[in-house]
Amino acid sequence: MNKQDRLYSLDALRGFDMFFIVGGAELIKSVCVLCPSAFTTFISEQMTHTEWHGFTFYDMIFPLFLFIAGVSFPYSLAQKRVKGYSTSKIIYSTFKRGIKLVILGLIFNRFLSLDFTHMRYASVLGRIGIAWMLATFIYTVGGKNWTIGIAVFFLLGYYVLCAFVPSPSAPLGASPFSIEGSVITWFDVHYLPGRCLEGTYDPLGLLSTIPAVVTALLGILTGVFLKENQLPEKKKVLWLLCFATGLVIIGLAWNMLFPINKKLWTSSYVCFAGGLSLLLITLFYWIIDVLKFKKWSFVFKVIGLNSITIYMAQKIVDFSHISDFLGKGTIQLLPEMLQPLFQAICYLIVVWSFLYFLYRKEIFLKI
Repeated sequence: MNKQDRLYSLDALRGFDMFFIVGGAELIKSVCVLCPSAFTTFISEQMTHTEWHGFTFYDMIFPLFLFIAGVSFPYSLAQKRVKGYSTSKIIYSTFKRGIKLVILGLIFNRFLSLDFTHMRYASVLGRIGIAWMLATFIYTVGGKNWTIGIAVFFLLGYYVLCAFVPSPSAPLGASPFSIEGSVITWFDVHYLPGRCLEGTYDPLGLLSTIPAVVTALLGILTGVFLKENQLPEKKKVLWLLCFATGLVIIGLAWNMLFPINKKLWTSSYVCFAGGLSLLLITLFYWIIDVLKFKKWSFVFKVIGLNSITIYMAQKIVDFSHISDFLGKGTIQLLPEMLQPLFQAICYLIVVWSFLYFLYRKEIFLKI
């Protein structure tokens, strides 16, 4: 992607998203502990996942990343078209990327330990790879209209499946949206290879990948609108806000029939999280690419340009040990109540410095 064609806001938003995974959530929780109140308790709770039904800010970290991957695709697709890539070659390259992400997900789950008895095959990177791969295939082959139609079909079909096909082993009277009554959790226990994360189900299982494809499709449609629409930038922003508000409203309304649930990746969750993701990309696009206020977002861009690298590196490199080695002595001189906060700050500095080194050396993991 040429620099002039690349949305700076995409890298910044990707980095903003990853910020919470690389230590930002712990930093915020540490600040909240120092300022106890109903408000800070609420903010701290937003930095953890919901147990089952419901939604917190942290529940949108994953779909936001998948959404952003979708937004970037129309730009990379246009570049491939300019280079003369055939449709079959484009599909091959996207499938190859998806498979690489699945493999990285397996490595993240300690595949190289060769302990296949206790191996978990489902993974965050695996879901991103499969959902993004299928979404790009749908758009590349079918175009915008087919993409919209298939997205609606997937969401409605998944609702029908969840609501009207109960688990064969469901206890009498169990809700089809409960852990024990859901056909989604039952299917994973019986057909998902390897170990389920939660024992009785896996939040990154097989059937719940269907609506995850729609999350990527929403991103692709957003990217198409941003890239191809000839509206003035301010009107484009207004339309994006309208689309985002509409998705949020649909998600909240659907929640009354089909609860918002990240672990089932329900259709209402797709719409609600998709609407919030669209609001965020609109905000970042307006501030960074329209108003040209970029400097503040550099700290996030450094993270965003090597997002997969740092996700994998945190599993392989003991950044906590490095952080303790460099800052533990100084932190111990501080009052005890301040130590967790400065430990979180020190960890973030170490991680960001590692990414900044890669940025300065122009080392980027390309999938």
